[in-house]
Amino acid sequence: MDWVTGLSSRCDKSYNEFLVIVERFSKTQIFLLCHKDVTAIDIALLIWNIVVSWTVIFTNIISDRDYKFTSALLTNLQNLFGTKLSFSTAYHPQTGGLSERMIQNLEYMGRKFC
Repeated sequence: MDWVTGLSSRCDKSYNEFLVIVERFSKTQIFLLCHKDVTAIDIALLIWNIVVSWTVIFTNIISDRDYKFTSALLTNLQNLFGTKLSFSTAYHPQTGGLSERMIQNLEYMGRKFC
């Protein structure tokens, strides 16, 4: 999971961030529009309502150490799902390479179409 911030002002102004989720084995990509002031509760609801209802529950999620991902609520939610939440380490970009490439594609599409 990762964030795309700073969306173009030409796009819908009610949303200014994307939550990017990439399933590593099938390369399934999920882009969720969010507000900049989204909370851990909002993220938990997004994951439950959108991701879990579309797919099976992931066994391992790799994320950066954003405070929204390290909150007690999301940690408890991951424990409830039986999901292992792994965090990437600074200066080891290979852990997030797949999501970073998807973010580059998303930003390219945003520049072309927004």
